[in-house]
Amino acid sequence: MIKHIVMFQFKEEDKAHNLLKVKAMLEALPQQIEPLRQMEVGINIIPGERAFDLVLTSVFDDMAGLEIYRDHSAHLEVVAFIKQVTTASKVVDYAL
Repeated sequence: MIKHIVMFQFKEEDKAHNLLKVKAMLEALPQQIEPLRQMEVGINIIPGERAFDLVLTSVFDDMAGLEIYRDHSAHLEVVAFIKQVTTASKVVDYAL
């Protein structure tokens, strides 16, 4: 199994709205992308200098599933919006 974790730092403009919109967009993906086994999206509740605003944790059976997700049109649509409303992101992918 592969775990894919991404953290995002959002722009201040319309931040609360954009956080909720991205959360909803991401949470819709499991119904659209078959290899996506699990997904959890969390909005940070304790701001701080090292804190990011939103985290995505998703699970795939294998790297092939992660690649299908990465290239899927529904995912790419979410990515395009995320790029408009964020200032930074960090990612970790690892095998379970």
